[in-house]
Amino acid sequence: MEAFLHGIILAFGLILPLGVQNVFVFSQGATQPNVFKALPASVTAAICDTMLILLAVFGLSLIVLQFEWLRITLMAVGIVFLLYMGYSIWRSNPSSTTNSEALPVKKQIFFALSVSLLNPHAILDTIGVIGTSALKYSGTEQIIFTLACVLISWLWFFGLTLTGASFKKLDRSGKLMRLFNKCSAIFIWATACYLASGFL
Repeated sequence: MEAFLHGIILAFGLILPLGVQNVFVFSQGATQPNVFKALPASVTAAICDTMLILLAVFGLSLIVLQFEWLRITLMAVGIVFLLYMGYSIWRSNPSSTTNSEALPVKKQIFFALSVSLLNPHAILDTIGVIGTSALKYSGTEQIIFTLACVLISWLWFFGLTLTGASFKKLDRSGKLMRLFNKCSAIFIWATACYLASGFL
C-alpha cells in the first residue's frame, strides 16, 4: 500500500503541470470533432510515458542496486532535484494558451511522440525522479510502485482528452494552469520530504 500510494502521489505531482505534452493532448480533446478522434494523441503519450517509466525503474535500478554509495548519491540528487523543480513550478507564470488545429491520426501520433520522447523535462522527470524514487523499493513493492506510476499516466492523459472534449476550449486566461502548477509543486515537495525521511 505504501509503494502504491507513493507511486500515485509522485506520478500525479510530476504529470500535473500543463507542459507541452499535456497541452497538446488537452488541445486535441478540445479541437477534434469527438473524443474518439483525439484518442491517438492520448494513447501515444501514455505509451511513451510507460516505456520511459519501465526503462527508468528497472534499467536504472539494476545498475544502482549493485552499489550502495551510488544509490544514496542518486537519491540525494533526486531530493535536491525535486525541491528545485517544485520551486520552479511554484514560481512559474504560464501564459494563456491558444486553440490548435485538429490533426489527423498520423500527425497526432507523430506530434505526441515528439513531445513525449524529445522533451528533456519528461526524460529528466522519469529518470531523475521516478527512477531514483523506485530505488526505495525492491521486488513486489517496486513492481507495485511502477504500476501505480503507469496507471496515473494513462488515467491523466485520458482525463485531459475527456476534459478538452467536454469544454471544447482551452484556458485562455492561464488561471487553471497556474492552479495546477501550485498543486503540483506541493505534491513534489511532499515527495521530497518523504524521500528525505528515508535518510533519518
